Amino acid sequence: MARHALVVRGGWDGHQPVETTDVFIPFLRDNGFDVRVEDSTAVYADDAVMAETDLVVQVNTMTTIADDEFAGLQRAVLAGTGLAGWHGGIADAYRNNADYLHMIGGQFAHHAGKHPDERIGEQSDNYVPYSVHMADLGHEHPITQGIDDFDLVTEQYWVLSDEYNDVLATTTQEARPWDAWNRPVTAPAIWTRQWGKGRVFVSAPGHRVEIVESQPLRTVIERGLLWAAR
Repeated sequence: MARHALVVRGGWDGHQPVETTDVFIPFLRDNGFDVRVEDSTAVYADDAVMAETDLVVQVNTMTTIADDEFAGLQRAVLAGTGLAGWHGGIADAYRNNADYLHMIGGQFAHHAGKHPDERIGEQSDNYVPYSVHMADLGHEHPITQGIDDFDLVTEQYWVLSDEYNDVLATTTQEARPWDAWNRPVTAPAIWTRQWGKGRVFVSAPGHRVEIVESQPLRTVIERGLLWAAR
């Protein structure tokens, strides 16, 4: 019997919500999911749809969510629906809703940019080389088992988080002469969270399609989707 995946995508176009989710829709179908795609959070308020949804894949950056929509999403996760996503599509969504931030366990705060003299006023101003380091749990967890530390050149998320997260990988923001902070800061890069009966999976890397397609991040996200699903 097929499981049901709901892809909710939209928000800021710079994160390529359509292109990045299109990378994973065939993977979900190949793994036995019926996939429904929505460009609005209105579907979250449909109790019948949410009750049969085994996995929500959300890439919906910098938008707002109505109270009844969030309530529907929260009810589904508490009852066992998985919730997964990457980058701002899940960790920089619905800033107006503290309960959403509580459920996700990490909120985008900053991405360090290049030296001010190197900036040209485009997204690439915030593309910096950095490393994703596997945590002890990451070496054992089915999402990241067998994956070593890896390097990226893209936005490096500084995430505000709490200790309830099961952190699989971290990244460290160095303190450079032009930055406001004066010592290195380590934040989660990949984490999971149990919320009620539901599982939450978040990958902070995933700025654009070329990043989610890169290895080993693509494998991490694919495993994360399967792990989170009911």
